[in-house]
Amino acid sequence: MIVHVVRRAASASLVSRAIVATDDERIAEAVAQHGGEAILTSGSARSGSDRVAEAAAGIDAAIIVNVQGDEPLIDPGTIDAAIESLGTAAADISTTSEPITSPKDVFNPHVVKVVTDSQGMALYFSRSPIPHIRTEDGEPLSEMLQRDPGLLAHYRKHSGLYCYRRETLMQLAKMETSPLERLEGLEQLRALEGGYRIRVVRVDHRSIGVDTEQDYRRVKKILEETIHDQVYLCDGRRGFEPG
Repeated sequence: MIVHVVRRAASASLVSRAIVATDDERIAEAVAQHGGEAILTSGSARSGSDRVAEAAAGIDAAIIVNVQGDEPLIDPGTIDAAIESLGTAAADISTTSEPITSPKDVFNPHVVKVVTDSQGMALYFSRSPIPHIRTEDGEPLSEMLQRDPGLLAHYRKHSGLYCYRRETLMQLAKMETSPLERLEGLEQLRALEGGYRIRVVRVDHRSIGVDTEQDYRRVKKILEETIHDQVYLCDGRRGFEPG
């Protein structure tokens, strides 16, 4: 899976170097066997971006992108969109959001939702349904979304990548884990709580993060049917391992 992520990330036109940051020698070996580059990090990283910061300490680059290692279907154009946005927006970090087309995803805690202001700056990220759509008669949100699928347009999924200015990444890695980050298990909330501005670019391509065995089998089937020989700093920590 990590090799697919590396290839897609390296295929982005604005990416000059693709590296896997991992604390697992098996992952590093697998990457090397497929001609990729990996940097072994300590096992103490609190998040993927902390691991990327450790690996990036010796790399001379103005912009560092963290593509999460469980995103084998991420589109290279999505990565380019985030990088390009950071070059033009008054933001410290950029990322992307994708359409949500299934009511189930609104309630799936593995699908992180994001809301932004009128300028596309992140207001909040959550594993819970945000925004909550209030009804006068108290109809459950799940039933309302089933009855009126058009309401799904109010929800956006956060893609599994972050594009950092180098100094921002290094500063965040020195900060304590924030209260909201700890509660939600979302590293980007450390940045929001610390006052950093996150630009969220809207993209149409839909990725699938591999968080469960069901996700794994779904993605495996897609890759087997349509293998794209396509190829950044990528968080290669150990995640779900199929039996």
